[in-house]
Order: sequence, then C-alpha cells, then structure tokens
Amino acid sequence: MRFFEDIAIGQRRELGSFTFTAELIKKFAAQFDPQPFHLDEEAGRRSLFGGLAASGWHVGSVYMKLLVADGQRQAKEAAARGEKVAVWGPSPGFRELRWIKPVLAGDTISYASEIESLRSSEKRPEWGIVQGRNSGTNQRGELVFSLLATAFVPRRNSGA
Repeated sequence: MRFFEDIAIGQRRELGSFTFTAELIKKFAAQFDPQPFHLDEEAGRRSLFGGLAASGWHVGSVYMKLLVADGQRQAKEAAARGEKVAVWGPSPGFRELRWIKPVLAGDTISYASEIESLRSSEKRPEWGIVQGRNSGTNQRGELVFSLLATAFVPRRNSGA
C-alpha cells in the first residue's frame, strides 16, 4: 500500500474482474438478498432486469474483495523490495453508491479505483484523507457500479 505522499489525484488502479455466474448469484442471494429476481431465472426474466440479476450488494462485495486483494498484493511487493509498507486506517464511509445497470448472469465486471481528492487530516496530522471513485464496468464497456469511498492513509513520517 502507498503512503499519502505517494498518491496523486487521477491515479487509477485496475483491481481485477469477476464473472457473475447464475450459481454464484443465487448462492449470494439465498444468504444475503433473497429477492425472486436474484434467485430464479424465470422471475428475473419477468422483472425489470430481464434476466437473473446479481444483488447490488454482491456487486459491491466483489469490489471490496478485489480492492483488499490488490492492497495486499501491493504491500507484498513493497515488502519484497525492502520498502516500508503503509498500513491504511479505517474508512469513515462512502457516498454516492450507485447500481447503474443490472449485472446479469454471465456478465464479467472489471473494477477500478481512481483518486479524486486528497487532504490532510486536521485532527490527526499523521494521516491524510483520500477519496476515490470506485467503479465496475461490464464486458460491453457499460458502467454498472460506482461509489465514492474515503480512507485514512498514513503519512510517510507518521511516527516522527
């Protein structure tokens, strides 16, 4: 993971992609969002979605999994180079969560994160605050998911 000083507005991270199969959509929905259009192909076809649709919470959960995995990969690479690894703090939340288009069985969503703003923390000078636009795009290039997330990021000399 990067330190606050290493981050610039406009930096983009490609987080990876995920294919939403009918089996995975139904499994997630059965446990967390048991609405008919997430559980049954015919109900999905009859819905506004026109097919078996992944829960928006499923789409968001996959984003989070890929974001964390990318951070772990970056940390491992930095450690292998002998660099100090930045351990990010908690997130005070997110805004503007949007499920723009349905994610249907068979869709592959590619996720990315782009830095939109940076600011110093007034109360905790050893931290910076980063906001990033996180998005998911389907195999047709259509934006299907978006949110603006905020995170506390340590400054390089936070212990000094």
